[in-house]
Amino acid sequence: MIGRQMLWAGVDEVGRGPLVGAVVAASVILPVNHDIRGLKDSKRLTEKRREELASEIERSALSFGVGEASAEEIDALNIHQATLLAMSRALSALSMNPWRVLIDGRHVPASLAHQGIAVVKGDARVDAVKAASILAKVHRDHQMALLDQAHPEYGFAQHKGYPTPQHLDALSRYGLIDEHRRTFGPCKILTQ
Repeated sequence: MIGRQMLWAGVDEVGRGPLVGAVVAASVILPVNHDIRGLKDSKRLTEKRREELASEIERSALSFGVGEASAEEIDALNIHQATLLAMSRALSALSMNPWRVLIDGRHVPASLAHQGIAVVKGDARVDAVKAASILAKVHRDHQMALLDQAHPEYGFAQHKGYPTPQHLDALSRYGLIDEHRRTFGPCKILTQ
């Protein structure tokens, strides 16, 4: 039996800066003595290594969950509030209730005020947060690959929706698609 006080969930998000798609958060509860090697902030790993680790995390975790806030929700709420919403959804997707939640960054969703702890640079310091970072990144990258299949002219598989020269050029040539965040600068210009 796992003691309630041993259940610490790590939470992280990806996709605050892109012009397209959802912001994605993941939550992970790892066993205290897990044997997953090589956990790091997802940005410090190759795509291949992230994929390998994501599979290992999913096999080893006591529980994990993914939550999203859509481009439409981002436009309606703002990116900060949408990120907190995605985090709350990721935690709701867990199959067990954690005793405490360690969240990468400086903000805790209001719904978690009693059990959430913000950890600056948590994705470099806390294994469960590192694991959440990896799951969230892999999930969002898969979404971008699917969006790339539907709209290959934008190059989403390469730039993942970030405002690269390639993406900005495609925006000027082809305009917005439904998944673009209309309140973000380069997209907002096209709606005026």
